[in-house]
Amino acid sequence: MPPRWPRKPDRKDPAYRKLDDRMNFAIHVAIFALCNSGLWFFHNLNMVTWEWLPWLTAGWMVVVLGHLIYISAIANYSEIPPTST
Repeated sequence: MPPRWPRKPDRKDPAYRKLDDRMNFAIHVAIFALCNSGLWFFHNLNMVTWEWLPWLTAGWMVVVLGHLIYISAIANYSEIPPTST
């Protein structure tokens, strides 16, 4: 069951932005795990030499770690100040 939000979801709400970013990260990790585990399974099952597979896994892992660093250390979840015109 998805989490319930007590008010109308809006990207201007810092708590909602933080939750949304973390859920996007969880989906990113799930897709990474699904694809890479499947590729490595068939790599081992067929005993083939896919030289590109370790590079794909390492590259994607760097992207996932970058995503984690962004949501945990770089992203600013403070109130968005109103823009003056």
